[in-house]
Amino acid sequence: MLLEGRTVVVSGVGPGLGQRVALAAARDGANVVLGARTQENLVKAAEQIEATHPGATAWLRTDIADAARCDALAALAVERFGRIDAVIHVAAMDQSFGGLADADFDEWRRVLDVNLIGTLQLTRSCLPALRERGGSVVIVGTQSSVAAPTQVRQAAYAASKGALTSAMYSLARELGPDRIRVNTVQPGWMWGPMVEAYVTWTAATENIPQEDIAKRLAERMALPELATDGDVAEAAIFLASERARAITGQCLLVNAGEVMR
Repeated sequence: MLLEGRTVVVSGVGPGLGQRVALAAARDGANVVLGARTQENLVKAAEQIEATHPGATAWLRTDIADAARCDALAALAVERFGRIDAVIHVAAMDQSFGGLADADFDEWRRVLDVNLIGTLQLTRSCLPALRERGGSVVIVGTQSSVAAPTQVRQAAYAASKGALTSAMYSLARELGPDRIRVNTVQPGWMWGPMVEAYVTWTAATENIPQEDIAKRLAERMALPELATDGDVAEAAIFLASERARAITGQCLLVNAGEVMR
């Protein structure tokens, strides 16, 4: 198992990717400390982990934009399991749409505060424990921060993730001497609750079958299907593990070959 005996902090544990990451970490032997704003999501994920890995999880309602809650989540991990070996950042604010002409810059600031500053705050909160043994920071980014943007107008989200990718390079250099690796996983279209909702909405709007929308998306990929949230979770688990011990400062695109670099 890739994470046997390790303690992994996962932010943004909600339906879809966050839950997938948490369950995959537990499956691979980790103690998993869960953070999210919604208690219902935390309880659901914790119950699933406890069913097969009793005693291997702890959770705390956490808004990563709140520095005190980030500190509390890191403290919980150390108190409960005595260590932090990896932090996987899934938490993000991604429901900000629209173009520049009608942009709500207060909303942009909120997106940046959560996606950029919040991610860095939680990393800093976990830093003392990570420095004890070395470890891994895995940031879930987005393909649009490293490649041509999609047709979906989400400039605020893409800008926040692009800034986070730039920060990742700097952190990889800064924290490398402490044997702390920092990488990003960059999904493109990722089959999961959000894309399922998009397919349902688009099919209803265009009055065509959902299968046609899904096929339209898949035709953009080099592989004949979309990556799933499970695929992205597996990439994050790999980067968090010692199998990736010599990998830092890298962007791993998990996108079925829609964009290649």
